[in-house]
Amino acid sequence: MQLPDNRFRAGLECDAVQFGLWSGFASGYCAEIEAGLGYDWMLIDGEHAPNTVPQILAQLQAVAGYPVAPVVRCVNHDPSLIKQLLDIGTQTLMVPMVETEAQARALVAAMRYPPHGKRGVGGGLVRATRWDDVEDYLTLAHRELCLIVQVESASGVDNAAAIAAVEGVDAVFIGPADLSSALGHPGDPGHPEVQQAIAATIETVKAAGKAVGILAPQEDDARRYIGLGCDFVAVSIDVSLLRQAARASLARFDEAAGGSATAGASRTY
Repeated sequence: MQLPDNRFRAGLECDAVQFGLWSGFASGYCAEIEAGLGYDWMLIDGEHAPNTVPQILAQLQAVAGYPVAPVVRCVNHDPSLIKQLLDIGTQTLMVPMVETEAQARALVAAMRYPPHGKRGVGGGLVRATRWDDVEDYLTLAHRELCLIVQVESASGVDNAAAIAAVEGVDAVFIGPADLSSALGHPGDPGHPEVQQAIAATIETVKAAGKAVGILAPQEDDARRYIGLGCDFVAVSIDVSLLRQAARASLARFDEAAGGSATAGASRTY
């Protein structure tokens, strides 16, 4: 069989913005519901959601039949974990807290087989090869893999040009919450200093010829970042949507118990 196409990577080559959903329930059942809602991509979060490798596998399997591109975020830079995530079929990987060119190069190496990298060979044991049914997987795998590195610290912003220039880095994703904390404004990504850093990073990454994305569940934030040049934006977070909708539903009947319909909204994300 042929190597599966990477819808997300293909989407980066189009002019249209790709809209995403942040999936944090760590559930294949929930992931399948979300996969049919019409989003271009969905983030299966292995950093801040309680996801294990088997749980991520279950979610990849659950969404495989839907026209949504799954993106998996790992918890750290561990090459062994990256190997496992690629082996279960992850094609687009997001890695948090990338601060230097050297870290970016190490991540590229973790995603590629020798002689171009250090990824271990699983062969017929792994889902990525469809248990050896994908012809010439070792040679072709990199063509459909996509690496997104997260810039979410002052060092990351300072080194954004060098990070984005690394061959094998396909996109940079800005994390407003961590960046605001790193710049001394925790919980306030709208602070002018944070917004200046975000705008500068978007401009830098675009100048390097790479795609740039961001998490922005508030509509005015999302539209502003799209105007600045973001190519893919996570505009929804499933956990937040459930909390807000449930609170709003209760408020229709018992305002004292339910509170404001917008009480669950946050700009921190």
